[in-house]
Amino acid sequence: MERRSFLRGAVIGTSAAAFGGSLWGGTALAAPAQPGAGPYGALGAADANGIQLPAGFTSRVVARSSQTVAGTSYTWHSAPDGGACFPDGTGWIYVSNSEINPSGGASAVRFDSAGTVTGAYRILSNTRQNCAGGKTPWNTWLSCEEVSLGYVYETDPYGVNAAVRRDALGRFKHEAAAADPVRHAIYLTEDETDGCFYRFLPTTWGNLSSGTLQVLKAGTATSGTFTWQTVPDPDGAPTATRNQVSGAKRFNGGEGCHYANDTVWFTTKGDNRVWQLDLAAGTYELAYDDSLVVGGGAPLTGVDNVTGSSSGDLFVAEDGGNMEICVITPDDVVAPFLRITGQSGSEITGPAFSPDGTRLYFSSQRGTSGSSSGGITYEVTGPFRA
Repeated sequence: MERRSFLRGAVIGTSAAAFGGSLWGGTALAAPAQPGAGPYGALGAADANGIQLPAGFTSRVVARSSQTVAGTSYTWHSAPDGGACFPDGTGWIYVSNSEINPSGGASAVRFDSAGTVTGAYRILSNTRQNCAGGKTPWNTWLSCEEVSLGYVYETDPYGVNAAVRRDALGRFKHEAAAADPVRHAIYLTEDETDGCFYRFLPTTWGNLSSGTLQVLKAGTATSGTFTWQTVPDPDGAPTATRNQVSGAKRFNGGEGCHYANDTVWFTTKGDNRVWQLDLAAGTYELAYDDSLVVGGGAPLTGVDNVTGSSSGDLFVAEDGGNMEICVITPDDVVAPFLRITGQSGSEITGPAFSPDGTRLYFSSQRGTSGSSSGGITYEVTGPFRA
């Protein structure tokens, strides 16, 4: 995935779009493009699964909550949320959290090289409201509890080793995690209206049993420089981690998080923004802000989980909104990639690409029923940009 900055040029989308750098000088953006201006073209009519996709793409249902996964005896969990893919010989595994409280946990589906489901199983149990998380470079899944004083659990996607609670990553309302193999850091979002953005520095890279939890410090502006300061008490009691360091920057409802090539992106649902940290330069800025869209009609609303592709595109899932996954490209275009119809009471969660980049997995957390027991996990296959 190429490193890029979204703040260097005009941005267009389904109606209009804006990125901060095009507006700081007070210059309005050029006229918006027509619908379907994204790199994959216009969305077609809804398919048999109720999903609108660009030409050349197809969808299938992989699993449904409360039902056995096809070809297995395993019952898929309720409220599927954050997810990731892992290599498995010539096949792969898709891991998915369960955002229910109590019980929570996470499950996995195994695929062979042809994409056929060959197994499904539990990898984490007896936790609370496991929302998002993140994949580590050593192929474990960090499953995060989105509750007050929640924990991060390190799990084994292959179903061999027992999950381990990683207390050193702090106790707070965890949302997502992203690993940085260059700086040997794990970045963490916090789902509070006055939440913070953290990094964890393990004592030994590859071992999360001990280390240092730090919080990002910066001013109140939407761009500038930042520093890190150690959180004195990662246990978060009696003083919450976000309130222990003076000058810690506040973010309104931290959600998805993604790292690639010296850059980390994360979303904040309270103000519908995508933030970008240039880790090499020590600067931050807005990558997307729907409040700056010229004339309204932002193509991306309800920002939530985020992942990246090898082309440098970001794929951002909507919590509500138009039930879309939108793409943000390296040349500053934002547009819908897909839309789920007939499920306005749900949200899109867990976008993740197969190791070869040809398949995108994600879930509708509550499906057509609007209930956590009605979740649906999908796969989309097609000519994704290399």
